[in-house]
Amino acid sequence: MHAPSRDVRGGHPEQREPGGGWGGAPYGAGTPRPGIAQSPPRAPGPRREFVEAFDAPAAPGAREASARPAGDPSAGTAGPQGPPAGGPGAGAADTAGSGADGSRGDGDRDGDRDGDRGGGDRGGTQAAGRGRTLTGIAAAAVVTVLAVVVTGQVGDARQRDRADRAVDAPGRGAADDAASRSDQRTTPPRAAPSRPAAPAGPATYEQLMARQFPLDPAMKGSGEFEAVPGTDRAPGGGRKFRYRVDVEKGLGLDGRLFARAVQETLNDDRSWAHGGAMTFERISTGKPDFVVTLASPGTTGVWCAKSGLDTTVDNVSCDSAATDRVMINAYRWAQGAETFGPGAMLAYRQMLINHEVGHRLGHNHRTCQTPGAPAPVMQQQTKSLEIDGVRCRPNPWAYPGD
Repeated sequence: MHAPSRDVRGGHPEQREPGGGWGGAPYGAGTPRPGIAQSPPRAPGPRREFVEAFDAPAAPGAREASARPAGDPSAGTAGPQGPPAGGPGAGAADTAGSGADGSRGDGDRDGDRDGDRGGGDRGGTQAAGRGRTLTGIAAAAVVTVLAVVVTGQVGDARQRDRADRAVDAPGRGAADDAASRSDQRTTPPRAAPSRPAAPAGPATYEQLMARQFPLDPAMKGSGEFEAVPGTDRAPGGGRKFRYRVDVEKGLGLDGRLFARAVQETLNDDRSWAHGGAMTFERISTGKPDFVVTLASPGTTGVWCAKSGLDTTVDNVSCDSAATDRVMINAYRWAQGAETFGPGAMLAYRQMLINHEVGHRLGHNHRTCQTPGAPAPVMQQQTKSLEIDGVRCRPNPWAYPGD
């Protein structure tokens, strides 16, 4: 049984055994050698020799000394290649490497502190410290090499994994591997820039006349009228009729569109201007022959009643013969009639103008005589296309032709 050592390194005590690499010890462990000053116990902390090893450049021969492990018991003995690297003074250095207190590797510091060891002892110890420095550098290099090797192995493993996937999924592995790399990915073709849509032009006359417009069938306007400004000259020969177009205020309908419809309808060769018998001219000032008036259902009823006509039953239009106004019911102008349907608004509006102006020109109501034939323009087509069991087709013209 050996007494425990005073200096403890690495978290466990060192115990010397007689003989072998530790050398003979005539005194028990922990017994100070006679004539050798003992250094005070060192405080726990980092080993100073590791720090001090960087203070001076390596001496010649230190590389060979550092090649041996720090705890190698054979340090200081001649290797198979020849004598120790320290030369004749190597024995003194080896003795300094083993302290009487059981510690190793501190001979350089103890020798420097006590000053009782020769120059060869100090030089050998310094060489050993520098050797340990080089050993640390070499260890760092080994770690770096291992990191490179591990990185290469990981890359090889990834390549083998891709190869395995390519074998497991024939015809797909290479494509998938290439597609997974952004630098090899095919950029999707850029769509050709779409041409900006041509701006929609204003609606044509035919398009506007084919539309329905919202209007309350029970609406009663202000009863005030205003003439559509401007003039439309008579386009043909024959007897000339001058007329004005008035629109009741507040209807919300396009008065200019209405005035254009009256002018184009009356001067159409299928209308009363057929064969050049007459022509029509629109004015906005002066004395007209009659006034074509667009008015709300309530106002239309008032003006038609002046001539003894009741338009409120079927919400229809009239020629108020006792006055100068030909009344066009704004509800019928906006919504049409079931007899024509919403798909024939242009034709219905043409019929409405021709029918009421026809009364002003002296034409009375007529009825259809031939089944399937165009209904006479003077038939009350807003109410019905069938009279006395004879049903005719809707017709807007006084002279529809074949």
